[in-house]
Amino acid sequence: MQRLTLGDFELTIVSDGTYYLDGGALFGVVPKLMWERKMTADPQNRVPVGLNSLLVRTGTHTVLVETGIGNKLPAKTAQIYRQPAKLLENLAAAGVSAEEIDIVINTHLHFDHCGWNTMARNGQVIATFPKAKYYVQVGEWRHASRQLERDRVSYISHNYDPLIQNGQMRLLQGDQEIVPGISVKVYPGHTHNMQAVMVTSQGQKACYISDLIPTTAHLDLTWVMAFDLFPLETIESRKRFYASAIPKNWLVVFTHDPTTPWAFLNQKENKVIVRPVTLP
Repeated sequence: MQRLTLGDFELTIVSDGTYYLDGGALFGVVPKLMWERKMTADPQNRVPVGLNSLLVRTGTHTVLVETGIGNKLPAKTAQIYRQPAKLLENLAAAGVSAEEIDIVINTHLHFDHCGWNTMARNGQVIATFPKAKYYVQVGEWRHASRQLERDRVSYISHNYDPLIQNGQMRLLQGDQEIVPGISVKVYPGHTHNMQAVMVTSQGQKACYISDLIPTTAHLDLTWVMAFDLFPLETIESRKRFYASAIPKNWLVVFTHDPTTPWAFLNQKENKVIVRPVTLP
């Protein structure tokens, strides 16, 4: 478990475990000959993918960014992805109970980002974090509700609709501050309304960039996932992100990297490269 201090805030990477995705889907049109230099596929062409949530303790709020896959997948789907369901266990190891979380932010509503929003108990789906307010973009929720053929497999309504119904989930419109030091910024591409989470304290900034740059193997502008609904927008959003993150020395959190959950970025000639975090 990796932990560091950002200004007055404490940041901890809390994992829901590792699952497996098809390498071709993760890297889109990038040839396997190229992406396999960065990630090794198993005999079924699957690569290990992290489920990295970010825990932020501000001194006033306990914020959780993303909630992993959870434990409610149908049996066949769980077999495919090897549903790890480690988030609550790892939160406990970090000294945090579900009742202490008062803010949950979903960057978008794909099942591998909001699975622990809710849990099943006595035949009912209830909030995993009973005292939390949950936040997502209204456009993301509306898109999820339409269940379009292109990506309906990515959305599981009982991860979020019960929270809309009980009033715990707040629907946002565009960039805004959630609480002091915690804000969201929309970066379209993966979905039209995917939001990154900005953490700012004492002049230092971290960004949970989510599936705009899912792993450190996706730093090249054109290495875009097949899952991205708007790949050309992904490229433009990455340009906009790099224009701030690199010169301003933002700490970048990678949602799906199984070994490098966060790093700083440098520009070397025409390439974006990782500068590792030095932990205390």
